[in-house]
Amino acid sequence: MSVATPEAPVSAGATPRAQKKRGPDRRPGLSRKLPYLLLAPAILLELLIHIIPMLVGIWMSFVKLTKFFIANWSAAPWAGLGNYQVAVDFDNAVGEGLLKSFGVTIAFSVITLALSWALGMAAAVALQPAFKGRSIVRTLFLVPYALPAYAGILTWNFMLQRDTGAVNHVLVDNLGLTSDRPFWLIGGNALISLITVAVWKLWTFAFLTLMAGLQSIPNDVYEAASVDGAGLVRQWRHITLPSLRPVNLVLVLVLFLWTFSDFNTPYVLFGTGQPPAGDLITFHIYNASFLTWNFGSGAAMSVLLLIFLMIVTGAYLIVTGRRSRRA
Repeated sequence: MSVATPEAPVSAGATPRAQKKRGPDRRPGLSRKLPYLLLAPAILLELLIHIIPMLVGIWMSFVKLTKFFIANWSAAPWAGLGNYQVAVDFDNAVGEGLLKSFGVTIAFSVITLALSWALGMAAAVALQPAFKGRSIVRTLFLVPYALPAYAGILTWNFMLQRDTGAVNHVLVDNLGLTSDRPFWLIGGNALISLITVAVWKLWTFAFLTLMAGLQSIPNDVYEAASVDGAGLVRQWRHITLPSLRPVNLVLVLVLFLWTFSDFNTPYVLFGTGQPPAGDLITFHIYNASFLTWNFGSGAAMSVLLLIFLMIVTGAYLIVTGRRSRRA
């Protein structure tokens, strides 16, 4: 038989303030502060890693920070918009070099993005049907993505050597496609080498992203289309592409930003001797900063690059957002 327990009487000496301290009324205040406390470490790291260096870089673009002030860079004289005027003056050597590297970077980014997306899409569609050994093939395709970028690019550097590289050995000695051993790391072929290495590094990311998107498309849709007589091309055009539209919107933007701001690939592949055909804008800014010791000019070029990428990204998001709402 249960016995009713009488409630404990409220102490006559307990004040409302004491009840608030030891009672459950403290929890709402803590609940309001808890999200900010959890976000505080991330906000602090964001400030230290991105925001503060970016603000310092913007400040550097407005001062004459040369080798004469590198020991006391805070005493560098104010330059105003002088560094920007030099960067966009295409009649002088600095502006002309920046314009050429911008054109090379546009060509490099567009071709690399297109090839990486096409290879990733072809591989993802080809590996979509179930067959024996599919998991092994998928794993092998992901090796370039899992391999450290520095090790992979350095391996390509050895393979593209004129006299001892594996590429010329296959093309000249085994296949006999040409009698002369071409240069791949200098001259006009430098851009081809750069695009090849970048595509090898990036297409697996496109493959992985598109393959994950294909998993969300029900097989019933393809079976119904097949019954209606739609071939593989029509299924890809009218089912696969529209279903992967949200994935492609993000994938294209990420690949463009990665390729346009790529620094590791030209630096490891060519070293400090950047050939004009492979002179990407990021490496051009690096040379302008560290070879000529003109960090103010290099910072101005970096800010211009940041503004360009922000404009392209904003325009891309606005256009794709409008098309998505119309669809």
